[in-house]
Amino acid sequence: MVEGLASIWRRTPSRYRLEGVQCKTCSTNYFPPRVMCPKCRRKGILEPKIINGDGKIFSFTTLSAAPTGFSLDTPYVIGIIELDDGPKITAQIVETEGKELKIGSKVEVVFRKLKEENEEGLLHYGYKFRLVL
Repeated sequence: MVEGLASIWRRTPSRYRLEGVQCKTCSTNYFPPRVMCPKCRRKGILEPKIINGDGKIFSFTTLSAAPTGFSLDTPYVIGIIELDDGPKITAQIVETEGKELKIGSKVEVVFRKLKEENEEGLLHYGYKFRLVL
């Protein structure tokens, strides 16, 4: 029996959580994963770590001119999110209609469809953030 694409996709854990690494030497968390700690260099020992998806808005902007493939989604909000676990990542902030966005607002990670590809309907998922009220 041939395994379907959907079941292969669902068995890839990194598609449904933020998988990073932590340096056991300096306790710094990184996302996305790295092969070497920039602080400790060769002395660093990196181990896999699930990064908590809670954080706050560090910076944000609203885009009205989108790159190819995302023009139907405009306008949308992109922000730099400072995660409680340390790393800062860039991501879309969703479900913002009628809500006041401010630097320092609490957010949480959500996993959403990013796009659909080709005739077979291959779906691409990824992380986005929404306000915690």
